[in-house]
Parts: sequence; C-alpha cells; structure tokens
Amino acid sequence: MTLPTWMVVEDEPDIYDVLLAMFEIWGIEGVAFVDGAEAVSWIEEVDQNAISAELPELALLDTRVPEVTGPAIGERMRKSPRLRDSAIVFITAYRLTPQEEDAIMKQAQADALMYKPLPAMPELRAKLNAIISARKAKNAANAVPTPAPSSVPPVNPAPSVPPASTSAPTPAAQE
Repeated sequence: MTLPTWMVVEDEPDIYDVLLAMFEIWGIEGVAFVDGAEAVSWIEEVDQNAISAELPELALLDTRVPEVTGPAIGERMRKSPRLRDSAIVFITAYRLTPQEEDAIMKQAQADALMYKPLPAMPELRAKLNAIISARKAKNAANAVPTPAPSSVPPVNPAPSVPPASTSAPTPAAQE
C-alpha cells in the first residue's frame, strides 16, 4: 500500500519543517515548495505526465508566498486534470477581512482556511482528515456516472411510415 501524499507550499522555514516532520510521524509523504513558482512548475509537470509519484490528496497553501500566491496556486490546481480533486486548505498568519476570505476561497474553490498558529498535532490531523473526507464525498457526488454496459440487445425501431392524410379537401380544391 502506498502512503498518502500531501502538498505544502510554505515560505517560513520553521513552519515548513514542522509540517514535514508531522507528515513523517503520521506516515504521509510530503511534496513541499518554498515559493509559488516552484509549485506551479511542478503542477505543470504533473499535467504533462512527467511526475509519476503519488499525487497529493491535500494541499496546504500559505496565502502569501513569493512568486505566485497561494490562491493562484490553488486556482491552477483546480484547472489541472490530475490535481483538481485534491483538497485545498489555505493557511495564513495575516488576519483577512470576510471579503478577502471569500475572495480567496472562491478563486481556488478551496475547502478551508486556517489561521496560524495551527492547532496542535492531533487536532490538526483530525481537521485535515475531515477536510479530505468531505472533498472526496463532494468529488464522488459531482462525478458523472458512466452507464453500465447492457446485456439486452438493442431493439430495432419500427420503420417510419408517414401518417395518412385525414384532412378534407378545401373548397378551392373542389372547384
């Protein structure tokens, strides 16, 4: 069985290191980037099938990282045919207005926003697992079911026959 993979885009070295250490303790593979350009470049490689590693089921994106912002990274993930179903969680130390929160959540169709400092390890793990489960349920609900193959042979429709005319002749036609 392969380990689950989570993605982190975080430019603060201490937070970056702590998140990757927690992932290791939890038995989760980490794909990590310190700036947005690296993350977007990796997403493009994934889309070109140049990455064969397990893809992340969760992305933790700092809202303010160098080069490309967290919301722009999340937006790019949603456009990726291979990453669009990943859960996206924004993390930030900046206090955002409700309008700013709404804007970034909509931009990336994100699943959650968490403020730093992040919760203690057990609580953080429980929250992130709940977010992943909710995203998987949402993806399953939005999936278009493919019809099962039918074992009944198709029925040939009856040949098309034009209907008989039932209209009475017009007075002009009778003269």
